[in-house]
Amino acid sequence: MSANLIVGLDIGTSKVCAVAAELNDRGVNVLGVGEAPSNGIRKGIVINMDATIDSIKKAVADAETSAGIRIKSVTAGLSGVHINGLDSYGAVGIRGKEVRPSDRERAIESAKAIYIPLDREVLHVIPTEFILDGQEGIIDPVGMAGVRLEAKVHIITCIASSVQNLMKCCEKAGLDVGDIVFAPVASAGATLSRDEMECGVVLADIGGGTTDMVFIKGGAVRHASVLGVGGAHVTNDIAVGLRINVQEAEKLKRSYGAAYAGMVNDKDEVQINQTGGNTKTIPAKYISEIIQPRSEEMIDMMKEEIKKCYGYELATCGLVLTGGASLLKGFDKMAESLLGLPVRIGQPVNIKGQMAAVKNPAYSTGAGLVTYGGDASAGRVSHADVFADLVAGVKGWFRGAFGNNSQIQQNKRTEGGMVCLKSKK
Repeated sequence: MSANLIVGLDIGTSKVCAVAAELNDRGVNVLGVGEAPSNGIRKGIVINMDATIDSIKKAVADAETSAGIRIKSVTAGLSGVHINGLDSYGAVGIRGKEVRPSDRERAIESAKAIYIPLDREVLHVIPTEFILDGQEGIIDPVGMAGVRLEAKVHIITCIASSVQNLMKCCEKAGLDVGDIVFAPVASAGATLSRDEMECGVVLADIGGGTTDMVFIKGGAVRHASVLGVGGAHVTNDIAVGLRINVQEAEKLKRSYGAAYAGMVNDKDEVQINQTGGNTKTIPAKYISEIIQPRSEEMIDMMKEEIKKCYGYELATCGLVLTGGASLLKGFDKMAESLLGLPVRIGQPVNIKGQMAAVKNPAYSTGAGLVTYGGDASAGRVSHADVFADLVAGVKGWFRGAFGNNSQIQQNKRTEGGMVCLKSKK
């Protein structure tokens, strides 16, 4: 695989998506996309290795055919309710007249000196702010004069076996995993503007089994969480309520569903295929009457998370919804009404190429993963100026100091053996 090629692999509850892209001076040029139903993942956790391996192989094979390349290495996206995050703080004295990179790293090391349960693994440590002699809000203190340096960080952990199992699936599918990135951080890099990242924004990536949320301000992740609810729950509600199979329920949701039942004409009717082969005609509004309570519940859960991270005071740019389930008709308007915040649907931007399908909220993570991979290539990607601030500190400081994801692959407990970005509170 050429050094100028990067492949993002989004392994979700409802689908596995592979996006192959070429990196050049003009940005990310998408060459091919592959997708397969995800049958072995539930809420970000592998529940069937063989099924997961098959899904990965199918998605990658489709991307290879579409792009005309051979895929050997991927940057993988990851989510899951097992992910946790916490804030930490550390301080050190400056040994010289000015702050050196080693001083910065010592401050971060000090912040990392916390207890981690034996069954969990540190994925990454995200610096959010440095304080030099009481002066807050410093992004990078290197070269500055001072005597005391403090570091505020967000430490992300997960159940070690969950990540190991996912990586085993990729390896058995014939792939090398170069990096693992927390899905909403990848999505943020593909869908948010620099102004949003600087001024304050909440991103909610609504997938099949989970809703991943990150609060970003000042170019750094301030809070991250994973809610155990997603689009598949809406589909299951329809299946139970109408006594139909999940496949039929998904079709009805996409074709006729709306977050507000009031958005559907009372006179509209739809024919449904019930289990057992019977057909039945029902008012189309029935479908949305099933959907509405679940939509309201999802938004209420988002509201509680936004309160936790002070998003109402600090999220100047409001909420950006992305992920396939964000496309439910009227969901963004319902969220705006119930949350009292500006809400928009986020889709990948600054992605070039013939693959128009990528410019869809359902592919935000996949597109973000190749954007992330481009940022790793010496800033050759046009979108890197937006994304770089979000990941450069994590990727540069900690990979250099502690190595890459081989530490997770080998199940070694290290303090910074991480691969990229991830979180939950």
